[in-house]
Amino acid sequence: MNNAKNEASKADVQSSELNKLPVPGQDDTEFSAEEAAEAFQSGASANRSAQNEEEA
Repeated sequence: MNNAKNEASKADVQSSELNKLPVPGQDDTEFSAEEAAEAFQSGASANRSAQNEEEA
């Protein structure tokens, strides 16, 4: 009976973080084409601003 104290209960195991099902889409790193275009455009305008400052 002493061994039972060293083991986790069924409730402990079921509620542990490692036993939970993953949430769909939580770890997705995909992004839309619109988001990529916006990032590209904002990056291109930032590069132009930096080049204009270096030339001045």
